[in-house]
Amino acid sequence: MKKIKLTLLGLIAIILVSCSGSDVYRGAWKATDSQGAKYELNFDAKVFSVTDSSGEIESFNYTQNSVNIKNSVSTYGIQLSDGRVFQITFPIPSNQNKGLMKDENGVPVFAIGRNDYIAYDELYNLK
Repeated sequence: MKKIKLTLLGLIAIILVSCSGSDVYRGAWKATDSQGAKYELNFDAKVFSVTDSSGEIESFNYTQNSVNIKNSVSTYGIQLSDGRVFQITFPIPSNQNKGLMKDENGVPVFAIGRNDYIAYDELYNLK
């Protein structure tokens, strides 16, 4: 009986941890939208915040709902508490310092960088 309880407790712990954000994208990011406006993004375990250039902060609760790795390109799906769904993609294999945040239709919302502001076309080295 004790083994069953420990196993059940372990499974519950795994489920709870799997819903929180991945360590890959957790933390602070510099973001640029398609118009060139700059933002600061921050992903905590379960809260995502966006700070605009005027310093206004908007926060959202979220859960991670998917992970997909194909041809060394990692994509993480998140769902905000208001129902919106986004994908965070790291299109450059073995570089998780530059990425792209897309809406549920695959439309780019932000180009993100750990250290610098980047534009969408810079992400794919098109510039």
